[in-house]
Order: sequence, then C-alpha cells, then structure tokens
Amino acid sequence: MRRTSSRIAAGIGIAAGAVAATAAVVAPRRGDSYVDARWQRLRGHRFAHRGLHDAKLGIPENSLAAFQRAHDLGFGAELDVHLTVEGKLAVIHDSNTKRMCGTELTVEKSTLAQLRDLTLADTQEHIPTLDEVLELFEFDTASDDPEPAPLIVEVKTASAGWARVAELCEKTMAALDAHTVSYCIESFDPRVLVWLRRHRPEVVRGQLSRDFLRDGDLGPDVPRDFAATVMLGNVFARPDFVAYKFADRTTPAVELVVRALGAKPVYWTIRTPEDLVSCESDGGVAIFEGFVPASCRAGEDAKPRA
Repeated sequence: MRRTSSRIAAGIGIAAGAVAATAAVVAPRRGDSYVDARWQRLRGHRFAHRGLHDAKLGIPENSLAAFQRAHDLGFGAELDVHLTVEGKLAVIHDSNTKRMCGTELTVEKSTLAQLRDLTLADTQEHIPTLDEVLELFEFDTASDDPEPAPLIVEVKTASAGWARVAELCEKTMAALDAHTVSYCIESFDPRVLVWLRRHRPEVVRGQLSRDFLRDGDLGPDVPRDFAATVMLGNVFARPDFVAYKFADRTTPAVELVVRALGAKPVYWTIRTPEDLVSCESDGGVAIFEGFVPASCRAGEDAKPRA
C-alpha cells in the first residue's frame, strides 16, 4: 500500500512538474508598465479585418479605400505586410495575387511596380504600400481628437529564411517609426516576435495562431502544426498578446496562455454582432469583418450601423 501511495504521489509530482514546465515555456511577457499602458490604448478599439472592406460597395480588402473607411468611422484596422523581391513593403493578405487580382504573381518574387500594375477585385484600387496606409492613420495635432485609432500590423514572412525575416522586420519598423501612428505587431511566425524581443522590446507584440489540429488543416509537418497550435514558440517570443481564431478560443492552449498565464486576448475573425458581444464579454479585442459595429469602443452596444 505504501509503495502504491508513493507511486501515486510520484506520478502527481511528475504531472505537476510537467504542467509547471509547460506554463513556463509558453508564458507571455508580463510586468512591463510601458507595454501595459500602450496596450490599454489598443484594447479600447475594434479593428476592421483588412480594413473596412465591402464588396457590395466596391471596396476591396487591404485597399486604401477600406482603410480610409475604417479611419473615417473611427475604427482601428488590421493589415498584412509582405516584402517584395527588391525589399519594398506591400499590403496584401495572400502571397499569391490570383484571388484578389485575377493575375497570378508571388508577392515575394515580384517587384512593387509589377504588383502596382494590378487592380484589386475588379475595381480601380491598387495594392498599397505600408507607407500609404500609415499616412491615413497619422496623428493630427490640429484635430479635436488628434490620436486616431490604432493599427494591428500582421507581418507575413511566407516561410522565408531568417535574413529575409529580419529585413522584413527592420523595414516594417522603419516605416512605422517614420509615421506618428499607434500600433501593435502580430505574426504567425514566432521569428518575427523573437526579432522584436531582441531589437524593439518596447513594441507590443502578439502571437497569431489557431487550432490546426481541430480544423483539419494539418500539412506534411505535423509537429510544426502542433507546435503552432499550442504556441510553443512563446518560449523564445514571449508575446504580450495572443491573437487566436475565435472559434478555437476554448482550446487548452488558449485556456493556459490566456486564462491561466495572463496573455492579452485578441480574437479573429468576428463576423456577427452576437460574436462581438461574446468576444468582448470574454475580455477579448475584436478583429471584425462583414458588418459595421455601432462604435469602435470595446464593451459598448454592438448594434450594427444602418
């Protein structure tokens, strides 16, 4: 009996140690008052996914028109940044332009001029540069509300090597430094967050993820997909927030990193007023799409605009 009890106690101890070790591995950054203050500015807003786009209005995603509309209605905006072949910053979601432009080019293998020749979704809108988007969200000191809504900048590495990842990070930060905007940065690639942790620790950084196991999106590299689902890259990245797919928010990884360890939650993509209320009631910052909430302020009534 004593031997059995000892084995049980040892098993409990090993399990507790494993849980503690896991928690230490994926724990977010905490206790930075400067970062916390910047986060408070960010969390008071709702963010239009790829700008406030609407196909029925002829406003395509990640277009200047979509970002202008988000700005004019007081929303923050989420946007995607890629590095072109000659090192310019293009704002588009996919690495392949076929879906949005009808012509098949790989962003990372094309020049900015080649990309600018394309139009978005049969409109007159073109693929913008990061600088063009940032200009829309500059602080206006002459305005009654000089600080516009902030941006969530997603850095898209397209599985590039470390040198290109570093170049993308450096140039993205140089563009942001050149404009008086409020922002945070997120990426599916933990290397982006590692670069920020090393070189720009004052920047609010977030790990993007989803439950790849649940969604049936497993590729040939199952260990990599598992690591992404449970955010094992946090051991190096130490993100401030976790931007997780809203439908996957009850996964054990989110329960651990957000609820137990205190990472700030961001959820994507919120597509109904009801989900918006649920997201914000759960303490999350919303990246929304497909409807227009009543206000950019989190926690207010989510009744749609007419």
